Amino acid sequence: MQIAIEAIEEAMAARSAGALVSPPRHNVSFGCKGDLVFTVGGTIGEDPIAGFRVYGTFKGLRREQIVAVWSTETAELQGLVIGSRLGDIRTGAIGAIAIRHMSSPDARTAGVIGSGQQARTQLEAAALVRRLDRVRVYSRHEQNRRTFSAEMEQRLGIPVEPVASPRRAVSEADIVICATTSRTPVMEAAWLKPGVHINTVGPKTVDEHELGLDVAAAAHLIATDSLEQTQAYKAPFFLSESSDAARMVDLAAIVGGRLPARQARDQTTLFCSVGLAGTEVLVASKLLAATGGKAPAG
Repeated sequence: MQIAIEAIEEAMAARSAGALVSPPRHNVSFGCKGDLVFTVGGTIGEDPIAGFRVYGTFKGLRREQIVAVWSTETAELQGLVIGSRLGDIRTGAIGAIAIRHMSSPDARTAGVIGSGQQARTQLEAAALVRRLDRVRVYSRHEQNRRTFSAEMEQRLGIPVEPVASPRRAVSEADIVICATTSRTPVMEAAWLKPGVHINTVGPKTVDEHELGLDVAAAAHLIATDSLEQTQAYKAPFFLSESSDAARMVDLAAIVGGRLPARQARDQTTLFCSVGLAGTEVLVASKLLAATGGKAPAG
C-alpha cells in the first residue's frame, strides 16, 4: 500500500504539472447484460508509461479486471495485472492522498461507515498517512462490523471499535471514511464535528448517493480526483444540481500547491473519490517494478 500511496502522490503532482494523461473512462454497453468499462492513461514526463484498465459490470459474483502497462520509450509491455485487488489498493491510495493533503495534520481519530473491501483499504491507507489512535466502524449488519473490527485492529495495531449507529461512528472523528453501497445518505452533517475531513467512495449520482447534500453544503472545501469524470457519468453527479458543484476543485491542484487546502483547524473538508483514470496504470507499474513483476494477488 505504501508504494501505491507514493505512486498516487506522483500521479497527482504530474497531473498538476500537465504530465498525466487521464481522460474519463469509456463504457461499452452490452445491453441488459452490462458494460465493459475502459480507462486509459499514463505519464508523458520522466520515465513515461502508458496503459489501460478494463473491467466488466456484468451480473455475477466475480469482478475481474485487467491492467496493462507499456513503456512509451521502448514499446515494451511491462506487465499485466489481473484481478480486483489492484483497483482496491489504488482507490485506497487516492483516499490517503486526500487525507494527507486535506485533513488536519494532527488528526488522530477515524470513523468508518461500511465494512467491505473498500472500507478496509481506505482505512489501511489512512493509517499510513495519519497517526490514528482510535477507529470506530458502523455497518448495517452487526457481524460484518465485528469482523471488520477484529481484522483491522489486528492489521493496524490500534483499537477499532464496532458501534451500533452511524452517528456514533462519526460524531467524534477527525477523519470520516464513507465506503458503502448505499443508495441513500448514511449520515447527516449535524453529526460531524468542526474540522472533520470526509472521504466518500460509494455511490455519487443524483438518484443514488451515500452522502447527502447537507454534508457538501457544510464543507468549506470540496475536492475530487477528476472533475472531468464527474461530468462524464451516465447518470448526473450527485452535486450537479447543487450550487456546491461550482465550488469543487481538483485534488491535484492542492497536491501541486496551486490551491490551498485547509486554512483553519475548524474547516470541514470533503473529498469525492471518482477514480482518476491512469492512476491504476501508474500504481501497477510501481508495484511490478518493486516486486520483480509479481503484483499483489487477487
